[in-house]
Amino acid sequence: MSSEKFEICVDDFRNVFESASSKLKKASSAFGESKKSLLKEVERALEEAEEVLRGMEDEARRAPSSYRSSMQATVQKSYRDMETIRRELKQFGSAFSAAGDREELLGGFGDNEEFRHLENAQRSKLMEGHSSLQRTGESIARSHQISAETDQIGQEIVSNLGTQREQLEGTRDRLGETDAQLSQSRKILNTMGRRLITNKLVLVVIILLELGILGGVTYWKFFS
Repeated sequence: MSSEKFEICVDDFRNVFESASSKLKKASSAFGESKKSLLKEVERALEEAEEVLRGMEDEARRAPSSYRSSMQATVQKSYRDMETIRRELKQFGSAFSAAGDREELLGGFGDNEEFRHLENAQRSKLMEGHSSLQRTGESIARSHQISAETDQIGQEIVSNLGTQREQLEGTRDRLGETDAQLSQSRKILNTMGRRLITNKLVLVVIILLELGILGGVTYWKFFS
């Protein structure tokens, strides 16, 4: 992680979460005022956990982009864990209220064996639901982690493609400059070729003129 404060918040959340989970398990086997007290402690722990999560969110938003995805994934997983505990707390609260209503209706029959059997069966179902929710949360967390890693790989690929594009554009510009230089060289060579041909023609004319003059002088000298 890029933020020491974020790591501290993660540790704080883990401690609060484990404390709330432990108290919730104790509440599943408690009765009366003891159970009610434990459920209230879980509620306070969830409020504290939510405050810690807000701090984690702030740190994740301020983090560099290279770390932000993994930090946000940790925040979202923590939110899902907290929501799991919150749903279980709600279920326990509903069961606690229902148990209180049954005890009030049954009056002195609260210690009835059949009633205890039903209560134990309900407790077992709640524990099974808790285990199922935990497995679902872990599966979702793994899927989100894979998604975050895939997103990071995609960003790296896009970055590499951008770098390669810049290199190709630089190569294209250099080729354009080379082509322009070759065109200029061809023009210079063509100009030099034309001048060479012109010079040869002038030289031939001069030679012909000299031959004509020499022939005229010879004819005038010997035949006149």
